[in-house]
Amino acid sequence: MLGPSLALLILFTHWPAVNTLIDSLYSTPRPRRPARFVGPANFEQMMADPIFWQAMWNNLWFALGTIPTSIALALLMAVWVNDRIAGRTLVRMAYFTPTVLPMIAVANIWLFFYTPQYGLLAQILGVFGITGPNWLGSNETALFAVTVVAVWKEAGFFMIFYLAALQTISPSLAEAAALEGASRWTYFRRIQFPLLMPTTLFVLVNAVIGAFRTIDHIFVMTRGGPDNATALLLFYIYQVGFSFWDTTYAAALTVVLLVLLGLLALIQYGVLERRVHYR
Repeated sequence: MLGPSLALLILFTHWPAVNTLIDSLYSTPRPRRPARFVGPANFEQMMADPIFWQAMWNNLWFALGTIPTSIALALLMAVWVNDRIAGRTLVRMAYFTPTVLPMIAVANIWLFFYTPQYGLLAQILGVFGITGPNWLGSNETALFAVTVVAVWKEAGFFMIFYLAALQTISPSLAEAAALEGASRWTYFRRIQFPLLMPTTLFVLVNAVIGAFRTIDHIFVMTRGGPDNATALLLFYIYQVGFSFWDTTYAAALTVVLLVLLGLLALIQYGVLERRVHYR
């Protein structure tokens, strides 16, 4: 019964990972120079590569900006639209709309927002006599600007999971808490949030993976600039592999990314699994 699924998993997940590890131990083949075994040379080159370290640092800041913010917003929106508010269906649809848009379209929309002088943000700030910065052209604001786009895109997606989980919580728990005189905050903190921990674990794992596989809007909005200020790890792998055609160095970078994601997953399951209540 599990055979077909295991075959597909091995063929399209495990074997490519093993093959990437093997490729990272060889040099990139050239027209008159075949690939040769170089051992850890690609990883040694990586340790001395300043752009790799900058991309790694950028990605860590990007993850710290997107993961907690998008999860907190998703939870807040889910709790709000789960109540009986006026226009609840329209509000849910508005929150979920960014999720169904392709990331390329989202990037182009926000590219207009961030455009200096005549972009939407520049026009709003101009009403108050404020000259807005070049959001995507400045080292100080570029990474923050692309982080905002990712949060705007992902929060509605995570909200759906929280909303589904909230609707499985029995209304009798809210009634019992109200009879005991518990405030809405106490009810959320003591009852709702602990029961949402399985969903939080699932959302957190997906948010971490998403933070380290971002490339679409980086490619459209900044191409890693200015001066590699928005070069994330996956975008740098793309550059090395498909712009510089150094495929084995790109494979070494991919191995590091896979190891990093594996360690983060182990930490998440090792720490949060103890706080998860499935019943």
